[in-house]
Amino acid sequence: MQISTNVTAAKAELRLNGRFDFHSHRDFRTAYENALDDAAVREITINFKEVDYLDSSALGMLLLLREKAEAAGKSVALSGLHGMVKQVLEIANFGKLFAVQG
Repeated sequence: MQISTNVTAAKAELRLNGRFDFHSHRDFRTAYENALDDAAVREITINFKEVDYLDSSALGMLLLLREKAEAAGKSVALSGLHGMVKQVLEIANFGKLFAVQG
């Protein structure tokens, strides 16, 4: 998986591309820790537009991000949900845990 980060004002967007699975954990953690460490960032958006697969370890990584973000006083939103990715996140009730953007 590839991750690109765009920071504007108080918002960091992490755009994921490819398969979001256990093999992505190091890169994902590095990307979100950079956003968490940026004092100006108040919201982190994870953009799934280019993600074609995610597994249970990806769900765990998102929950860990949410926990760390809350501890830092920041929010996490999910965007670009579609297809199987959207179904998995809906089944896991992630819409109740994260803000979901169009």
